[in-house]
Amino acid sequence: MKIHKFRQCDLNIVIDVNSGAIHIVDDVVYDILDHYESKSREDIIAVLMDKYSHEQIEEGLGEVEYLVKEGMLFSDDPYKDMILKDEGPSYIKAICLNVAHDCNLKCKYCFASEGDYNGARQLMSPEVGKRAIDFVIRNSGPRHNIEVDLFGGEPLMNFKAIKEIMDYAKEQGKIHNKNIRFTITTNATLLNDENMDYIDKNMGNVVLSIDGRKEVNDNIRRRYDGSGTYDQIMPKIKKMVEIRQKGKQYYVRGTFTSENLDFYNDVIALADEGFKEISIEPVVLEEGHPLALKKEHLETIFEQYDKLTEEIIKREKEGRGFKFYHFAMDLNGGPCVYKRISGCGAGHEYVAVTPEGDIYPCHQFVGNEKFKMGNLSDGDVDKNISNMFKNGHIYNKPKCMNCWARFYCSGGCQANNYSFNGDIHVPYELGCEMMKKRVECAIAIKARLSVE
Repeated sequence: MKIHKFRQCDLNIVIDVNSGAIHIVDDVVYDILDHYESKSREDIIAVLMDKYSHEQIEEGLGEVEYLVKEGMLFSDDPYKDMILKDEGPSYIKAICLNVAHDCNLKCKYCFASEGDYNGARQLMSPEVGKRAIDFVIRNSGPRHNIEVDLFGGEPLMNFKAIKEIMDYAKEQGKIHNKNIRFTITTNATLLNDENMDYIDKNMGNVVLSIDGRKEVNDNIRRRYDGSGTYDQIMPKIKKMVEIRQKGKQYYVRGTFTSENLDFYNDVIALADEGFKEISIEPVVLEEGHPLALKKEHLETIFEQYDKLTEEIIKREKEGRGFKFYHFAMDLNGGPCVYKRISGCGAGHEYVAVTPEGDIYPCHQFVGNEKFKMGNLSDGDVDKNISNMFKNGHIYNKPKCMNCWARFYCSGGCQANNYSFNGDIHVPYELGCEMMKKRVECAIAIKARLSVE
């Protein structure tokens, strides 16, 4: 598939899949594109003569022919040979430190089995964390920038170790000429003046978990006694964000499930609280789970994304806009070639480390022994696993090669692909459908605002 066209926000939008060029076209060109590759010029004119004048069709054909000549419509794929011939080394650019395999909450949808990843509840020692920093520096090759994600469970349960690990990382970064940037994801329950000040001064980004409306959040994000968290965490999250307002990154992140398919209201509830960086993401759960999303939910989910698209445009024009994570795409430059093709780089550019020092392709594979890549004690990783993930790009995913959104989603999440299909090369279909809709909405927002 070389082009994709759709109608949204009263616009006819066309994407050239391989070049990434986006066009807003009139009805004539929109209809011509249905026939351009399969019919002759004369046949196209004959097919459309009942709808448009000869002059209109000729003018439309001229526009299409010009864009084709300029490589902005029906363009060829410039990346395939480059990627398939890449046999060079992989360098790690990011590492997830599971500093806490423990949590003080009992969220109903937790993929990490309430924080312990189906294993023993434990915290990462400073020593393991330091070895992880040594590991990523040693394996980063020529890369100057390194990302370190502090994750759990709830990482603030291990705040003392976090500080020690970060102090060591700063020291080693200077020695090895590496720029090490930290992100922390927290449920916000343990935020206090001390750690908020530290987070603000030392973290490049902070992700604050809250699921939107009070009733939705408290139904899902619960303590062990069954009580909700909203009233406790909302003031803390607001304070953390207020501290971060001077141009520093943050976002509030939630999850929608089958029990709040009207998640538009959760996004707007967070926006109305004053948050400008918001993410409400679809839950990923095994079939049969009461909170799992199903194919029959897609129509409602798409309606929510459409409503959100219109509201974002409206608020942006009113000067009170906010950023919705899944609609925030750079449609001009876009991600680098390798990210467009390989996604997050799990397993070869990005790995996760457990409190015991075990290395996995990402935090979602933790606990699955089939994907254990090694341990920090010897520092070696299983090259077969690493190469499998490196080669798990879109050109080795047959379904992706027939999909117009392949350069936007990069073949989907490898962990989700494996969880649902037992193979990282077979995309998670429900996720694909939602991703395609989000891409359309993101493009429609940029297109609509560009013509206002």
